Amino acid sequence: MPHMTFHGNFKSLYADVREHLGNSGSCHDFDHTLRVMANAAKLLEQYEQANSEFVMLGALLHDIGRPEEEKKRGRVCHAAIGAEMVKNFLCRHGFPESFAPPIAEIVRSHRFRGKNEPQSIEAEIVFDADKLDSLGAIGLGRAFVFAGRENARVHNTEAEALAGEAYSKEDTAYREYLVKLRYLPRKMKTAAGLKEAVKRAAFMADFFEKINQETFSGDFEI
Repeated sequence: MPHMTFHGNFKSLYADVREHLGNSGSCHDFDHTLRVMANAAKLLEQYEQANSEFVMLGALLHDIGRPEEEKKRGRVCHAAIGAEMVKNFLCRHGFPESFAPPIAEIVRSHRFRGKNEPQSIEAEIVFDADKLDSLGAIGLGRAFVFAGRENARVHNTEAEALAGEAYSKEDTAYREYLVKLRYLPRKMKTAAGLKEAVKRAAFMADFFEKINQETFSGDFEI
């Protein structure tokens, strides 16, 4: 994390968020939050004009609405819910009330499928930091963990994946890559985020090319 002075008790806020996310699914647990914070800190090195305190607080709080979304199986938006929770989290740990609006905006606009586009460099950095955790080797790991949790197949063909539905047997890691992850680089908001996303996406493309060769090299006839 960049060295900085926080205008509140960051350690107690950190512990609060860690406990809050304790029962979240493993794809969006506190480990994910830590990786997003690390990605954000790395991107901050390229954007000295950004408010680093807002970025790190936004990264820490970006998924606080996730438990409610998981409980309701995606019928509510965790970004919108989380944005409404920001003020309470910040104020009970001594952060100024004036921090709530910009950090709530970061949380509200971080979602890939959300309608709210990031409006500040701080929100753009957190958006990109979050997306980077869905790409590369860690992105593959998360995609397979989610598929396994939904009892999906280990792998399927492109046709089967694209014809499949979310939370179904065909909702494989490959489906997640085909319908979402391969498009993430074009969604990145910062030049530094885009550069890293392209590299990580290329790794994923190579992986799925290889797994397709290993699993669908020809028809097996009985």
